[in-house]
Amino acid sequence: MICGDITNPNIYQSIIRQSEKEGVNVILATPPCQGMSTVGQQDEDDERNYLTLPVIQAIKDLSPQYVAIENVPNYINTKIEYEGNRKLLTEIIKKELSVDYSISIEIINTEDFCVPQSRERVIILMTRKDMSSKWQIPPKDKTKVTMEDAIGWIPCIDPFVKDLSEDDFKKLFPLYEERKLKALAISRWNIPPVHIYRQVKAMQYTPTGKSAFDNSPQHRPMKDDGTFVKGYHNTYSRQRWDTPAFTVTMDNRKISSQGNVHPGRLIGKDENDEVIYSDARTLTLYELMRIMSIPDSWPLPPNTGEAFVRRIIGEGIPPLFVQKLFKNLPK
Repeated sequence: MICGDITNPNIYQSIIRQSEKEGVNVILATPPCQGMSTVGQQDEDDERNYLTLPVIQAIKDLSPQYVAIENVPNYINTKIEYEGNRKLLTEIIKKELSVDYSISIEIINTEDFCVPQSRERVIILMTRKDMSSKWQIPPKDKTKVTMEDAIGWIPCIDPFVKDLSEDDFKKLFPLYEERKLKALAISRWNIPPVHIYRQVKAMQYTPTGKSAFDNSPQHRPMKDDGTFVKGYHNTYSRQRWDTPAFTVTMDNRKISSQGNVHPGRLIGKDENDEVIYSDARTLTLYELMRIMSIPDSWPLPPNTGEAFVRRIIGEGIPPLFVQKLFKNLPK
């Protein structure tokens, strides 16, 4: 592993030298997507949008047999300043590499490859033209892996509510400690998320697969001053059990962000005879790992910060899809 800025000439040359020494014949490139993603700023002047250029240069310098570039779907619509004009990244790739490489560009959804998450990605595959077989996307699997399949077996976990007194918290969540111990016995990363009460309360009255914005007025998301929160229906929203998960984003710890809340289960009625649901929280880090298809054997260092791992998962591509892609690499 070489850590550093690939636009630094010394770092770039160290990558090339080591790749030549190791006889590298395949390149997998995953340029950062923050300037392109629909959940980001979509800033075409974001300097990270230009990181495809050193990838192109590395392909020219190393002449690998096969190349894969992975990114968000909007990658194919992103332009950068190039040779005095704004050009699509895909146009630049074809201009610079199509003489020596056969190039295919496809948008895939990882839920079609047994990943329990709907996550669209653009996959650019290149095969050097002297190779007898082209690298192709593996066949889709007809079986969908659902949230129920991935995390349905995990027992209820209550959130930790940071703005309640100890007595009020124990009254509202008397089984918190017991459930926390059971959760951590499954994985040290199965940590109860931390939230504020007004958000948790709204989600307690939100059915599986629904948004809290559809609740009766007294149970809709509210601000500190008692006014209603305004937002999209994919925020303050519970996931569904019978489908793959929504796309995991970098903001996956927030109830108020896109589709982050546990599906929950009907647990009964409150003292006012209103229906309430369990797990009024975002997914735990362990549950995120499961729907991201990260193996339980992942040797994550125990001192790694939870917030850091959540952010990295939100940026990533499910490893199960990558495994299937590479298993389809021509021998």
